[in-house]
Amino acid sequence: MGLRRLLYGPYERQLERLLRTSGQTPRHIGVILDGNRRWARQSGASTADGHRRGADKISEVLEWSEEAGVEVVTLWMLSTDNLERDPGELDALLDIICAAVETLAADGRWRLQHVGSADLLPGPAADRIAAAVATTASATGLHVNVAVGYGGRHEIADAVRAYLRGAIDSGMSMEAAAESFSVEHIAEHLYTKGQPDPDLVIRTSGEQRLSGFLMWQSAHSEFYFCDAYWPDFRHVDFLRALRAFSQRERRHGR
Repeated sequence: MGLRRLLYGPYERQLERLLRTSGQTPRHIGVILDGNRRWARQSGASTADGHRRGADKISEVLEWSEEAGVEVVTLWMLSTDNLERDPGELDALLDIICAAVETLAADGRWRLQHVGSADLLPGPAADRIAAAVATTASATGLHVNVAVGYGGRHEIADAVRAYLRGAIDSGMSMEAAAESFSVEHIAEHLYTKGQPDPDLVIRTSGEQRLSGFLMWQSAHSEFYFCDAYWPDFRHVDFLRALRAFSQRERRHGR
């Protein structure tokens, strides 16, 4: 470990200098925290230990993001598909996730926001996350979206339902609401409404797909796929992702 740190130290400083001169810093980074279970199998550890190691990595990445000048980080911690896992594993995973959110909240530096379908979560887990998030309302640091019970299709469906309910409550007929419906109405009712869309989405573990993560918001995002499992994600991997972003010519669909 000492030799590796000795070798990577100068390289990390070189990357940091390059990034400072590029002037290309993403305002919002989305992170798909993938590979905890595979890390556990490879390490001979239990699945729960893999998830705990992954949870321990989160604060580091948030610190790196703050140092880089990022404003918003969205962490995909549990998908709606994950809710179909074996109940024993799911209960343990939810407990680890809730504890991780509570730890982030107790740190006091970051403002947390839950993005996802709270009604799909078991009541005790939803309550723990809501209570932790509430304690960070006055925090002024990095804005951190904790995506727990999150699915991109669910988010879009929720946005459409929210728009229709609001339109009908205001006295519009269903026909008039449908006629006036636009893409802007979806954006106004997303879980992340009011936030910049992610400039960069990072996925660990070598998988090269989004799996429904921020489907609407990532239309013009840059993607970076890292081979490292989430518990092994290093500062140099993070800097490489930022370097790749800084080298992209962003066209925003034009």
